[in-house]
Amino acid sequence: MKRFAAGAAGILLLMTAGLFLWIGAQGQDVPIPEAPPPPQSAEPDSLPEADIDAQTVGPPPPTPPEAYKASREELRFNRYDRNRDEIITRLEMMSSRTDAFRKLDKDGNNLLTFEEWAVATSDKFAGADGDNNGQLTRTEFRTTRPKRKPSKPRCKC
Repeated sequence: MKRFAAGAAGILLLMTAGLFLWIGAQGQDVPIPEAPPPPQSAEPDSLPEADIDAQTVGPPPPTPPEAYKASREELRFNRYDRNRDEIITRLEMMSSRTDAFRKLDKDGNNLLTFEEWAVATSDKFAGADGDNNGQLTRTEFRTTRPKRKPSKPRCKC
C-alpha cells in the first residue's frame, strides 16, 4: 500500500512540475522583429550602381583551373583501354585490330608471318609511291592513312 501511495504522489508531483513549466513557457513569447522594407528606387527593375571610387569588398575571385589536356599517348592508351581500368589486356589491344589482322593473314591460320606482313606493307608502300622513286613525300605518305568510314546521317526527328 505504501508503494501505491508513493507512486501516486510521484505522479502528482511530476504533473504539477510539468504544468508549471508549460505555463511558464507560454508566458515567454519573444516577438520576432520584422524586416525593414526594401529601399524604393525610381525604376523597380534597375540594379544599384556603385560609385567609381567605391571600395571593393574582399579578394578578387579565384581564376578557374585550366582543363586538363591529355597527351597524344594518353589518348592512344585510352582508345585501347576499353574498360577504363588503366590496364590494357591482350584482348583489348587486339579487339580493335581484328579486321586488319584478318586482311593481313592471307592463309587464314590465325598466325601472321613476317612474309604476310611484309607483302602487305610493301604493297601499301608501292601503292602510295606515285612517282615510283622508292621514296614517299608528305603528300604521298598522306595517302597511306586509313580511310574513314562515312558516318551515318543523323535522324532529323
